[in-house]
Amino acid sequence: MPTVTIDGTTYEYEGEHKLLQFCLDQGIELPHFCYHPAMSIPANCRQCLVKVGMPKKDRSTGEVETDENGEPVIQFFPKMQASCTVDVQDGMVVKTQRSNEEVEEAQKDTLEFLLINHPLDCPICDQAGHCPLQIQAYKYGPEGSRFEFRKVHKPKRVKLGPRVTLDAERCINCTRCTRFTEEVSGSCQLTINQRGVKNYPVTAPGEEFDDPYSMNTIDICPVGALTATDFRFKARIWEMSSTPSIVTTNATGANCHYWVRDNLVLRITPRQNLNVNEYWLPDEDRLIYDRFNEDRPEGPEVRQEGELQSVSWQQAYARAAAMLGQADPERTLLLGSANATVEDNYLLVQLAEALGVDTPQYIPHVEKGAGDDWLITDDKTPNAQGCERLGMTAVDTELLGTQLANGEYDAVYVLEDDLVGSGLCSVDELADVDVILHYYNTTNETLPATNVAIPAAMVVETVGTYINQNGRAQRVRPAKEIQGVNRTLMLEMGKSREDEHGTPFDRWHNESNRVNCKPGWESLPEIARRLGSEMDYEKGPKQIMDELQSTNPAFEGATYDAMGLQGLQLEDVEAGQTA
Repeated sequence: MPTVTIDGTTYEYEGEHKLLQFCLDQGIELPHFCYHPAMSIPANCRQCLVKVGMPKKDRSTGEVETDENGEPVIQFFPKMQASCTVDVQDGMVVKTQRSNEEVEEAQKDTLEFLLINHPLDCPICDQAGHCPLQIQAYKYGPEGSRFEFRKVHKPKRVKLGPRVTLDAERCINCTRCTRFTEEVSGSCQLTINQRGVKNYPVTAPGEEFDDPYSMNTIDICPVGALTATDFRFKARIWEMSSTPSIVTTNATGANCHYWVRDNLVLRITPRQNLNVNEYWLPDEDRLIYDRFNEDRPEGPEVRQEGELQSVSWQQAYARAAAMLGQADPERTLLLGSANATVEDNYLLVQLAEALGVDTPQYIPHVEKGAGDDWLITDDKTPNAQGCERLGMTAVDTELLGTQLANGEYDAVYVLEDDLVGSGLCSVDELADVDVILHYYNTTNETLPATNVAIPAAMVVETVGTYINQNGRAQRVRPAKEIQGVNRTLMLEMGKSREDEHGTPFDRWHNESNRVNCKPGWESLPEIARRLGSEMDYEKGPKQIMDELQSTNPAFEGATYDAMGLQGLQLEDVEAGQTA
């Protein structure tokens, strides 16, 4: 097997590798700015320089020359090489900044040049604290600056488009942003303007940077040149907690991080998963953070004397159970949700069996033509695949609308969806129906027709599983606290949160930001218990998923441990192949 020696350590390898990426894969840190594994390699930052050599061969015989100890004589290239462009070869010897002073000095000199005209505005820069330039300047740069002249000034606070703002003085001409629009998103909306120290990325005259993936350029910018217009100056990275999860705006199930301060989601950024969304996240998935914070319900409500009035959770459960228990099973409709977790839908299926009603269906939310054959899909729900694997089917919208209009149901239980907002019926058509609604936001149009309103925890507040359109099971974890948080949620949130170090005396610490809601896997067993059906899941959703994967072949192997952070590809039960 071919080998390469890096800083005195020999590594075996197979296949073809670029030296920089190979080092990173081995846990060897090499500073770099312009390189990105998903794009072409311009080698224009010169920060990843290393010394590279190969065993010296006799020109006449082709044999490798050896020294007095029998070791191969290494002939190094006369100049240092940009490791991002070097192909790893058998017998290659590499010296990085860890073992060679010449490389160390070269990297220090490169950083000094990059910093010559860079503004010293780290204290006010959104990128501060997680800026590759800042971090590498501390690690590999000079201790001070010898530049004592006026810096070159460039345009600041330039709105390239509706979502991205440019501070051109910070740009180091890595060209990551322009390569992204050319090679990844395909919009070609950005190019480099001017030359030398005066260059920076711009759009064509009269054009704006409205690429549906434009905010990815913010993530890959190695400095603070490109920033999110809606997030500028809102929070520091050390003030927020970061929770790995997925976005639920469509059927891709793109992996993300939810960033929280004072129990409010302030931004959403991509999380690498090469099997789902690689390194990227559509803008529409990022800009939904307000829905986790605004228009949230304030506890359970029951309709009394024509008005929804606040009640205790126990009262809401009792009223919901009474309504379901008194209704004729043949005139009872339970609607699951492609927005809810697999665990919640599974419990609803069990509740339907206990009541003797038909298997729950779910409301489809498909917008034909809305997808782009990449990360944006026509299906605007994250778990339609999970519902289908549970035996649920999508409702016939025309048929159900007619049935509701004709008064064929006495009781309807809606799990995390909007019956009226989906266009299936009007509020008036539900006037004589007992409606139990599990809901997220007060903008739910079914709320005026609801008899029992049960606030549901959102994806950032619960634990559960979603199955994306390709059959990949993925876990979500709570990024926010809710009122009356239970043991399962506490354990999942971890022992320390950067955003929790405030006190009631801090301006950014607000107790009212904790929503009075509960996960479906906590509410549904309470209702079932009052109907005489025991759902004994003391260990919470993990126990639910363990039971489901052991009893339903469509979920075989989908334990929380198996899913981990990258998810688990499930088998296509019908075809017997992976989905």
